[in-house]
Amino acid sequence: MATPHLHPALDGGIAPTSPDFSGGVLVCNCTDRPVRVRVEGQVAHNHACGCTKCWKPEGATFSVVAVAPVDKVTVLENGDKLEVVDSSALIQRHRCRSCGVHMYGPVEREHPFQGLAFVHPERFETEGWQQPGFAAFVSSVIEAGVDPQEMDGIRARLRELGLEPYDSLNPALMDYIATWTVQHRTKSAAQAAAETADA
Repeated sequence: MATPHLHPALDGGIAPTSPDFSGGVLVCNCTDRPVRVRVEGQVAHNHACGCTKCWKPEGATFSVVAVAPVDKVTVLENGDKLEVVDSSALIQRHRCRSCGVHMYGPVEREHPFQGLAFVHPERFETEGWQQPGFAAFVSSVIEAGVDPQEMDGIRARLRELGLEPYDSLNPALMDYIATWTVQHRTKSAAQAAAETADA
């Protein structure tokens, strides 16, 4: 069986995290007036995501997505090219209208992830960003057209890369959501996780 094509940042082996990485600039795919977004500091919770809403490079099965505090994310150049993909979604994904790359996605409404912005770290101009640590919403790739018979091979490849596959988020983030839910008593942890999956 052929090795599954997951994502360009995963298929050849995962680049290590640099202890010296202190942030960088995300750049879209445009050659004319590319959108440039500054992220201060290292990203967190980087993972492969199988959901159908995260931006993926052409031909990739998964996205690679991490978070940064929203106050550490600044549009540097050509922000006039940005548009929100879905204003009703939890994650307000801002994409370049010209090339379609998602540049950042803040969470603005009340939710465990409020105050964070989702970014695709492979768009950094420099290397050293936090390497992915797990795979989330793996079964969702079926909704994107992956043959269910390929799933065993996909999960095996993820584990081979050191990315434990989950069909929600990893236990640490699920515990965080549940803790926030207990503290706020506004929704169940399952509802919050489902809202994140549909974000």
